[in-house]
Amino acid sequence: MRKAPIVIAFCTVIAVMTGITSYSVTLYRLFCQVTGAGGTTQRVATGSTTQTDRMVTVYFDTSVAPNLPWAFEPSQRSVRVHLGQDAMAFFEATNRSDHDIVGHATFNVTPDKVGPYFKKIQCFCFNEERLRAGEHVQMPVTFFVDPAMAKDVDAGDMHEITLHYTFFQSKRPEDAVALSRFARKS
Repeated sequence: MRKAPIVIAFCTVIAVMTGITSYSVTLYRLFCQVTGAGGTTQRVATGSTTQTDRMVTVYFDTSVAPNLPWAFEPSQRSVRVHLGQDAMAFFEATNRSDHDIVGHATFNVTPDKVGPYFKKIQCFCFNEERLRAGEHVQMPVTFFVDPAMAKDVDAGDMHEITLHYTFFQSKRPEDAVALSRFARKS
């Protein structure tokens, strides 16, 4: 009978550790979204209200997972913006297969320390995206770089940022949105 509290405590510790392990990816993703760690950009509902004279160049880079038969690239290689200036960039995707495929884009910025200051207002990466067989689309992202970056001791000297996307085949194709809001070029 004296062993019961020890067994209960042991089982509780195992249950907590199992729960933490099971949700570690979700918890890490949430941590990165909140803090900008690992170059994770921030999602915001509206654009900046302040714009400064300071400018940065945002470069765009893309890749596609090996099992996804899509072509994916930025429509422009870079854009120069003032801190706080709302900007829009376009990316082009083509489904090179003979069947519909749903993809999902992951993203980050480098250097990592600018992640908390890179704010996305709207992005194709917020949803699962379905491209029909052979379809070609242009997909926009609207963003700004927070003027607070200029005051950050670690990130204030940054003048170049790279926004990178990687498209993967979706594990949740039922969550795909119609791409009718994008410019279709089938």
